[in-house]
Amino acid sequence: MDVINKNKNKKILLKNNKFKTKLNSGQFVITCELGPPKGTDIGQIKENIEILKENVDAVNVSDNQGSNMKLGGLALSHILMELGLNPIYQITCRDRNRLALQSDLLSAFVLNIRNLLVLTGDHTNVGDTKHAKPVFDLDSVQLLQVIKILEGGYDMVGNPLKGKPDFFKGAAINPEVSNGSLELQLIKMKKKVEMGAQFFQTMPVFNPDKFKIFMERVKHIGINIPIIAGIQLIKSERMADYMNKYIPGIHIPDWIIDKMTNSKNKAETGISIAADILNEIKSICAGVHIGAQGWEKYLPVFLKNFETPKPGLLQDQVQPDISF
Repeated sequence: MDVINKNKNKKILLKNNKFKTKLNSGQFVITCELGPPKGTDIGQIKENIEILKENVDAVNVSDNQGSNMKLGGLALSHILMELGLNPIYQITCRDRNRLALQSDLLSAFVLNIRNLLVLTGDHTNVGDTKHAKPVFDLDSVQLLQVIKILEGGYDMVGNPLKGKPDFFKGAAINPEVSNGSLELQLIKMKKKVEMGAQFFQTMPVFNPDKFKIFMERVKHIGINIPIIAGIQLIKSERMADYMNKYIPGIHIPDWIIDKMTNSKNKAETGISIAADILNEIKSICAGVHIGAQGWEKYLPVFLKNFETPKPGLLQDQVQPDISF
């Protein structure tokens, strides 16, 4: 059990970090992303939490995802803890300097948040507040090093801490870059492991063959920590076009866009595509990280069968959703 000393005579016992335990024991894990709302209304978030509770091992809470201003991820991560879900707090370097990053990390630990995904973050010019000044005082590799220092009981300048954190630290990787860029990704991946990364979550996989090559290269360079493959539920061809244009590092192939364009049931087709991709790679990864983006209610159907849903399976439950 994790323990926090409240005072000399009293202890508060917290739940085990089941995500960490399951991942480190070699069991297949399921994570999902939950984006904070743009505002203070968390009604829909609470509804999604009830769905996710029974279906995932942990939930990533994004940090102004895509450089779009949202409710803070630290607050939502704490809410998830209170409602019985294990959060993975995504912390990016874009919006904070090293002083604020260290402070937020200590705050996260005091709020019982144990899982992190450490990211550099997208530039502000891709988001909805393009005139905002990006910080990037550190990058993700440097921030992992800072976390190691904090866990050793000191801040970045060597001042001792009164109480030190202990996190389960994750990092991100893109397995679908071109060959030349892949080598650079692998170099950075090794640096992240050296700085303390204990698991990886990948960007969405749309090309299983590329993912298999990536995993072979990872094995070849001696990285043996768990890698959780990203799987994106595509809601419509418009969503695919948007991601290709505006999400750095994403390339959704034409065959997926064509399939969504010709589909009469977008949800069934999107789930089918994701299931097909997952079925091809699930034996070589440690788990799946699902990007649902508003389709959380369909996760039970998707996860119930890792096999491709049969035609008509969702006909009575799912109507085409092309709101994106």
